[in-house]
Amino acid sequence: MCPWNLIRTVNPNGGVVYSGVVEEQFPEDQLLERILSTRNVSLAWKRVRANKGAAGVDEISVEEFPDTFRSRWHEIRSTILEGKYTPSPVLRVEIPKPDGSFRPLGIPTVLDRLLHF
Repeated sequence: MCPWNLIRTVNPNGGVVYSGVVEEQFPEDQLLERILSTRNVSLAWKRVRANKGAAGVDEISVEEFPDTFRSRWHEIRSTILEGKYTPSPVLRVEIPKPDGSFRPLGIPTVLDRLLHF
């Protein structure tokens, strides 16, 4: 099957017929590979790093994460592709509210934030 389609669209204002090539968004056989691509993971990491946040149950901070997981990335990626990855438990903390009560907050690990499960 061809990864792109030629489409023809009529101009809503009349006149010219537009044509263009549209790439298929997510071929079913490559969805996880696209999600785990270097480019996509790099973009996700930039968002996680910018948001900062506390460490999860594994106690690995955003600052420590690159050094800790860079060497393990191949193993983590393989586990995900095999369907064997299990997200870590979420760290539960209580955040005080202005009225004196508390609200629960869940803090996922940095890896799970990166993978955004």
